[in-house]
Amino acid sequence: QVQLVESGGGLVQAGGSLRLSCAASRRTFSMYVMGWFRQAPGKEREFVAATRWSGGNTAYAASVKGRFTISRNNAKNTVYLQMNSLKAEDTAVYYCAAATVVLPYGLGSKAKYNNWGQGTQVTVSS
Repeated sequence: QVQLVESGGGLVQAGGSLRLSCAASRRTFSMYVMGWFRQAPGKEREFVAATRWSGGNTAYAASVKGRFTISRNNAKNTVYLQMNSLKAEDTAVYYCAAATVVLPYGLGSKAKYNNWGQGTQVTVSS
């Protein structure tokens, strides 16, 4: 298993920015996809963004495309989520996730990921 620790959440006004970080305890050879999900009160956990460690494609939910950017620093085993133009509806607990096994699901599916962080709260005031 890989331990994931999120940081960077907080309270921000609408239109503002935050950058979330997710530090992995180690980089395994098989850790090949990292994702961000979020869960608002009373709602299902939903996909936000994902990236492959080896480079190549990224994916975004339609609701955040153009405002959020996922990136990674392989040397630091860290993935980031830069969030700009934040809206009240972005308020949620944000979770980092890692896939260390190959599962036949898309990047946006929770079922693809077998490691999860504890989450970090993001609150956007309107």
